[in-house]
Amino acid sequence: MFWSKKPLDLPTREDALPGRTQEIPTARTHYVTGRPLKGPYPDGLRTAVFALGCFWGAERKFWQQEGVYGTAVGYVAGFTANPTYEEVCSGRTGHTEAVLVVFDPAKVTYEALLKTFFEAHDPTQGMRQGNDVGTQYRSGIYVTDADQRTAAEAAKAAYGTALKAKGFGAVTSEIAELGPFYFAEDYHQQYLAKNPGGYCGLGGTGVSCPIGTGVAAE
Repeated sequence: MFWSKKPLDLPTREDALPGRTQEIPTARTHYVTGRPLKGPYPDGLRTAVFALGCFWGAERKFWQQEGVYGTAVGYVAGFTANPTYEEVCSGRTGHTEAVLVVFDPAKVTYEALLKTFFEAHDPTQGMRQGNDVGTQYRSGIYVTDADQRTAAEAAKAAYGTALKAKGFGAVTSEIAELGPFYFAEDYHQQYLAKNPGGYCGLGGTGVSCPIGTGVAAE
């Protein structure tokens, strides 16, 4: 997406851009499914949030997965309220590009989503993903409850062991409580469905993540 030189250190709250009170306009419906992008979602569904580099390709990984009801891209884990894409790209908001995944736990487990997350990118690269360099491309899992945190930490440890055996460095994915999820602008939503030949900088390690093969009972 952007390859210009960017800061590789996160800003402090005091140094971050001020942001705004109004939400950034975005799509009303999912381009692929036609369902409401921001909900309301049917009862019984759950949400998960992952950051794994450029969110264009990351979102496609999840909307293609069985059991996923919907997806959206946005910005998380920063300081600036309602940031624009350009502000996030500056490295001065603290956010990372993320995917909101709405899923049916009767059809796909959270652990299976974690497996997709880890295998879809290289979680050992720190503030980058391939040619995409900057704090907005850092890897992260943003949990909504204790069960998600426990599963995320177990998956990170298991994949770290598998990667080490293949000569990779330590997993740098952050695991943190989910704060505000700011929906990205309309043109970013389901970008690779709107632009099938568009850029996708994701590339996995080729190492299988040894978790997440189970599916919840119907």
